[in-house]
Amino acid sequence: MNFTAVEISAWIGAYMWPFFRIGAMLMAAPISGAQSVPVRVRLIMAVALTLIIAPLLPPGPQVTMFGFNWFMIIFYQLMIGIVIGFAFQLIFAAVVTGGQIIAMQMGLGFASMVDPQNGQQVPVLSQLYLMMTTLLFLGMDGHLIMIKVVADSFSILPIGMQGIDVDAFYRLATWGSDMFSAALWLALPAIASLLLINFSFGIMSRAAPQLQIFSIGFPITLMMGFVVIYFTLPGVLLQFSVIVDNLVSLLDFVLGGVR
Repeated sequence: MNFTAVEISAWIGAYMWPFFRIGAMLMAAPISGAQSVPVRVRLIMAVALTLIIAPLLPPGPQVTMFGFNWFMIIFYQLMIGIVIGFAFQLIFAAVVTGGQIIAMQMGLGFASMVDPQNGQQVPVLSQLYLMMTTLLFLGMDGHLIMIKVVADSFSILPIGMQGIDVDAFYRLATWGSDMFSAALWLALPAIASLLLINFSFGIMSRAAPQLQIFSIGFPITLMMGFVVIYFTLPGVLLQFSVIVDNLVSLLDFVLGGVR
């Protein structure tokens, strides 16, 4: 029984091409893409998901192995996976940015620690918000949503010489700007409250110049900042769940499910 090079390439590609899309998604996605997660763990997760999803997919295109089209298909799969993971990464970036804004307003901007997700120095308050939203993301089965999105992407964008179009990339770029707006909305209650406190300090310094406002203003602002966080944190978690729902709708458009 003889097999042609094209048939062998199709059999190998039936598992290799989905593996590249799934692996790229896990590499760029939050939690699984964190620097604290070993590469071997991501590799095992990608292989496991590929073995589950690949048998359910239709046959891939028959192209010559190691040819130009063969490598272009791999490139398209990598791009699709990175786009899916990067979109989920943006919602956590919005939370970190919102925490940074609040920390700067309440005087905690100097207290920083290493973010295990990106390996960068971020304020401790951003780490608090990031841990809370990560637990919420896992509690609302966000990791299963990511797997479902990448599995459905094979139906919306089958394996072949096609990828995400330019309009979808533009929509993803505008989604990044929307995440900055979302970060501001997350921090807006704390910003307004702390601005009112600083405004009252300004009135006190004008009414009684002999008071040492700078000596008492910092601890009071810091203490009131924690009080504001205590009352506004439930709203942050609710807003985060809304952002996740909007992200799923965005990915439907980006991947071609909604036109």
